[in-house]
Amino acid sequence: MSLDPITLSVIQAGLQQVCDEMDLSFSRAAFSPVIAEANDRSDGIYDATDGALIAQGAGGLPVFVGTMQYSTRTLIQMIHEGRAGAPEPGDIYIVNDPYLGGTHLMDVRFARPYYRDGQLWCWLSNTGHWPDTGGAVPGGFSASATAVEQEGLRLPPVKLFKKGQMDAEIYAIICSNIRVADQRIGDVKAQAAALDLGAARLDALLDRYGDATVSQAIAELRKRAAAQMCSFIADIPEGTHQSTAWVDSDGVVNEPLAIRLAVTRQDNQLTFDFTGSSAPCAGPMNSVRATTLSSVYLAMRHIFPEVPISAGAFEPFTITGIEGTFLDAQYPRPVSGCAAEVSQRIAEAVFAALVDALPDRVTAAPAGTSGNFALGGHDPAKGRDFVMYQLSGGGYGGYAGGDGITNGCSTIGISKAPPVEIMEQAFPVLYHRYALREGSGGAGQMRGGFGLDYELELRRGHAKASFVMDHGRFGPQGVLGGADGAPNEVTVWRDGTAYVPEHLSKEQDIPLAPGDRVRVKTPGGGGYGDPLTRDPALVATDVALGRYTPSEAETLFGVILTDTGEVDTAATTSKRST
Repeated sequence: MSLDPITLSVIQAGLQQVCDEMDLSFSRAAFSPVIAEANDRSDGIYDATDGALIAQGAGGLPVFVGTMQYSTRTLIQMIHEGRAGAPEPGDIYIVNDPYLGGTHLMDVRFARPYYRDGQLWCWLSNTGHWPDTGGAVPGGFSASATAVEQEGLRLPPVKLFKKGQMDAEIYAIICSNIRVADQRIGDVKAQAAALDLGAARLDALLDRYGDATVSQAIAELRKRAAAQMCSFIADIPEGTHQSTAWVDSDGVVNEPLAIRLAVTRQDNQLTFDFTGSSAPCAGPMNSVRATTLSSVYLAMRHIFPEVPISAGAFEPFTITGIEGTFLDAQYPRPVSGCAAEVSQRIAEAVFAALVDALPDRVTAAPAGTSGNFALGGHDPAKGRDFVMYQLSGGGYGGYAGGDGITNGCSTIGISKAPPVEIMEQAFPVLYHRYALREGSGGAGQMRGGFGLDYELELRRGHAKASFVMDHGRFGPQGVLGGADGAPNEVTVWRDGTAYVPEHLSKEQDIPLAPGDRVRVKTPGGGGYGDPLTRDPALVATDVALGRYTPSEAETLFGVILTDTGEVDTAATTSKRST
């Protein structure tokens, strides 16, 4: 019996609501600012048989849309093979192994089997970014790591909770290998409680509509998502569309890494071929397979946001050519930069390949870096060590409908930077500057959005700063004649002397003393279209708001202004025609 459209829609919204409530519960109960304030987490529901994505919270990081599906599928396989303990009601597995469907070690996954009438019905899973999982560098972003062990504690799927009770011995092992361990209990309990809430809400949904009806709806939604994605793919001209995106360096060898992509549309299917991309690298900018696949998925979600989140939405995609490249990291390659940085270069490659084919849907390149900045040290006023993790926004690329977003979140997520006030209360730092990086967007008919410019000082104690960022060598790509956005800039002042890292936006263990400062200028988005076709009135508005100087308006956009800030139409027309 087919479901009527209203019931199908209500069940779809109900499944989404379950995940949204898990997201909200997780953030509100977590101790770490990166989860509680920045929302660097995600929750979802996954099929009991193959781990396929059923629903994911709208407030969760998009990059987890593929990795959590992959990791759940791997967990199911390991259980069947006897490499992980068989599930029972109340169990919760913990895993952060990147090679088993993860991202980097700081993204810690919980997976709970959900039962109905004694039968495994689905899996509830979530991921939270822990501020530290051990390793050589506080915060885990070791810019010069050459093996995954240097990045932190690696956990295979083990039961942290057994029949509803936390295993104190496993928890003790985890705490013995991470910094500031006493604070992790808040994140652990928040993560587990979110899954408990999800189970209760899913109970209510199934009790209301019946297990069979909800199962039928899930199957239908998966089928429709695939069909809808195929219908959008039909708008892409048949043939192959190519691009190249660049990673600045791997943090160890100061040479760029290439992501080469050929997207082929045949019938209503897309093949993403990464053949020719750089070989596995020495440093932490390798990407594991799950993150590479998920990066393609999230890029297509940006292009076709109308398609609902479901495993079916990804069925028309084939991803090839990653074997033997840095986009398919194998143990023991370091991977701390994969989720936050390489994933965004992969998405950028997808955008660049398809912008000519879909100019009304695809944007110029966004800032494309999460701005990973970790500061770890000792605070004598509180008598304890600390690990501070900061992410930051940047400019989005211009697009057919307007200028890029200013200080937007990373391409891979919807995380927001923790409020300055929260960071100053929690850590011994003082922000001297937190402002827009005006003028950083690439010039274009639609200019890129602006990045962020912040500066902070260590107030007391001692600390070491570490960065794993990108787009310091190459700014975000402009498209269709638009200019590139401004690149990332990192400067550290130690005892009044400015220091710029050799790898520009990657380095670790930079010692800081009280009074030392760190300044970060995040990238602006790429420009869209010829800057000389930009509406002169928009340029005049930008100048009036202090975003560009009159000289920059003339140089970048060919717009000449009078002394009163009005557009000199005749002079502008003459300037643009020469």
